[in-house]
Amino acid sequence: MLIVMRTGASEEQLRQVKQYLVDHDFDFHQSTGANRTIIGVIGDTESVNHTELESQAGVHVIFKIPEEA
Repeated sequence: MLIVMRTGASEEQLRQVKQYLVDHDFDFHQSTGANRTIIGVIGDTESVNHTELESQAGVHVIFKIPEEA
């Protein structure tokens, strides 16, 4: 799963999203570009409440990575 943060998301908003992931036992990798930060979530993301996560301040969109056949 990929979490794309809004352009200009604050460090506090980013920290809150990362804390949410830690609290729900997920590992992640952060990639920070010039305009956006993307968080790659590692693990079985089927249990993620997408609505709750998308409602976090600073989150732009969440992409689910499809399973391979």
